[in-house]
Amino acid sequence: MKKIAVLLTIFITGQYLKAQERVITTGVPFLLIAADARSAGMGDMGVATSTDAFSQQHNPAKYAFSLEKQGFSLSYTPYLTSIANDISLGQVTYFNRINERSAFAGSLRYFGLGDIQLTNASGDLQNVVSPNELALDGSYSLKLSERFSMAVGGRFIRSNLKIAGVGNDATAATTFAVDIAGYYQSEEIAYQDFNGRWRAGFNFQNLGPKINYDNDKLIENSNFIPSNMRLGAGFDFIFDEYNKVAVSAEITKLLVPTPPAEVFPIDSNGDGTIDSTEREDARNLNSANSLEYRKTGWVSGIFKSFNDAPDGFGEELKEFTYALGAEYAYQDSFALRTGYFHESPTKGARKYFTLGAGFKYNAVKIDVSYLFSASKVRNPLENTLRFSLSFNFGDGYDEL
Repeated sequence: MKKIAVLLTIFITGQYLKAQERVITTGVPFLLIAADARSAGMGDMGVATSTDAFSQQHNPAKYAFSLEKQGFSLSYTPYLTSIANDISLGQVTYFNRINERSAFAGSLRYFGLGDIQLTNASGDLQNVVSPNELALDGSYSLKLSERFSMAVGGRFIRSNLKIAGVGNDATAATTFAVDIAGYYQSEEIAYQDFNGRWRAGFNFQNLGPKINYDNDKLIENSNFIPSNMRLGAGFDFIFDEYNKVAVSAEITKLLVPTPPAEVFPIDSNGDGTIDSTEREDARNLNSANSLEYRKTGWVSGIFKSFNDAPDGFGEELKEFTYALGAEYAYQDSFALRTGYFHESPTKGARKYFTLGAGFKYNAVKIDVSYLFSASKVRNPLENTLRFSLSFNFGDGYDEL
C-alpha cells in the first residue's frame, strides 16, 4: 500500500477551499479555525474583544484584565457536516489571574478527521485509520501599565496525518510556535448620552519553524505553518448598568510568502507557434521557482510576506482579511452577537455572516453560534452550530 498524504484532505477541505489565482496554503490550517462560539458569533474575531475564558486562542494578553480569578472552558465545533459526521474540532482552556498584574493560561486543541476506511488498488478493504492534529498551548500575560498588557505564548503542534504502507514511516510531524500579543483597554469614559470604553489589540501568532511530514531535514519538503498578524480595535457603548453594546473590527494577514506567479510558454523564436522546447522551458522555470519558494525559511518568509506578491502592492492588500462584529449584552447574563468576515475572491473567497448568543447562570456560561456563507465557495462550517461552555470560579477583581 502506498503512503497516502492525508494532508491533502486538509488543504482541499480546510480554510482554502478553491484553487484561485495565488491562494496561500499552509500546513496545520486547523490553527486558524475559531474554536469558541463567542468569537465565531462575531465573524471569528477576538484579538480586541473584551476578556473571556477563550482569550488564549485570540489574544492571551487580555487575561491580565480578567475580572474573574480563574476560568475553564470547553468548545466543540462540528466540521464538514454536509459530508461527514465524525470530523470536529475541540478545545479546552484554563486560565488563572494570579494577581492584579499577571495571569497564565493553557489550552489543548484537538482536530479529528474521523475514521477513514482504506482499500488497496483492487478495492479490497484494509485497516481503518483516524488522522488527527493537536496543539498544546501555554501563555503568560503581564500588565505593563494600568491600561496596557502584553503576553507571550508557546505552542507545541503535532500533526498525525500520514498513513503507513510497507516500509513507510508514519511518525507524526511536529513543530513549535510562539505568540507575541498586546492589549489596551481604556478607563470608562463619560459621554453625553452614554459611557464608553476603547479597546485595541494585536497578536503575532504561530511564529515558528516549518512542519515536515516526510521526517527528513530537507527544507524544500517542509510546509509553512499559518503564522499570522492580527490587529483589532473596538468600542463599548455602556448605556446603563444593564445594557451594553460592543462593536469591533479586526484585520488579519498570513505571514507566509506568496506563491510565485506561473510562467506560461511563449513563442520565443517568433515562428508563430509554441513548440515542445518552449513548453519545456516554461515547465523548468516553474519548477525552479517552486523549489526556490519551498526552500524559503520561516523567518525570512515572515518578512518576505509583506512585499513579495507578484502583482505588487495591490495583491498584498488582497492578502488581508477583515471582520466586523457586534455584541449586545444585558446585565452580563444574556448576549446576542452578529458578525461578517471577508476574504478576497483571489485569495480564498471566504465570505460569511455569523449569528450567536450567550447565556450565563451564576458561574456557568453557554455560547452558541451559526454561520451563513455569502460566497459561491462552500464553507466547511456552513450551516453548523458551534458550542462553548465556560466556568468562572474564585474571587473576582474590580473593574478599573
